[in-house]
Amino acid sequence: MSTVETAVPVLGASSTPAEARAAFRSGVIRPTAGLSQGHAQANLITLPRTDAADFREFARLNPKPCPLLDVLEGTVTPAIASGADLRVDLPLYRVWRDGELVDEVSDATKAWGDPGELVSFLIGCSFTFEWALLDEGIPVRHITADRNVPMYRTNVPCASAGAFSSPLVVSMRGIPADLVDEAVRVSGRYPLVHGAPVHVGSPEDLGIDDLDRPDYGDAPILEPGDVPVFWACGVTPQAAVVASRPRFAITHAPGHMFISDVPNDRYLA
Repeated sequence: MSTVETAVPVLGASSTPAEARAAFRSGVIRPTAGLSQGHAQANLITLPRTDAADFREFARLNPKPCPLLDVLEGTVTPAIASGADLRVDLPLYRVWRDGELVDEVSDATKAWGDPGELVSFLIGCSFTFEWALLDEGIPVRHITADRNVPMYRTNVPCASAGAFSSPLVVSMRGIPADLVDEAVRVSGRYPLVHGAPVHVGSPEDLGIDDLDRPDYGDAPILEPGDVPVFWACGVTPQAAVVASRPRFAITHAPGHMFISDVPNDRYLA
């Protein structure tokens, strides 16, 4: 299941969503933080139809980590991206069977099989409000360093629904202490892409023992005076797959998102 990140200098903040998706469709693999400025990104989970109702209820009960942007039944073209194909337009996918990660692929067509048997959920992503943070002068250090955001499983349980249960997963950004209140205010204006943080400081309160060893993504960058700030994360459904063991699922690889055509400000409260 080993994969190699592909450095592609031509992709950046000015790349259009269509350009980014075309690059991924051609086999480019890289995290999507910092790409296609001004356009919303989304997490993905695809499940058999028999599991879809339970997962939709799980998302309804847990709107912070699982804000639904689009639900696709029997199709691979989302309403939020004209002409896109969910099977090939993300940079990297994870394939799960009975709760076990069995493969990582850049083209999920073979694993996907018959779209008519599956339901896909696109879930809001905090990469969307990072541009608003940057516009307000709040640093987003993993973008500056061209790295993936660090993400952690916590000791906070999500509300269960049917077959699905999960611990909450959070993403973390080091925010200068004097800008934390502003980061809370700015991100709070985007409830459909996780909104305001769920926790500030004290990672041990979330059951996180070592910030330098995230469960997903890259190790964090913390400058002197930074405070760790934690947002609910759309990787939570992947923790739910591990905990709940559906017979089959396809997800994005953490940090490798679907880039939509929707402007970020569509999700302003």
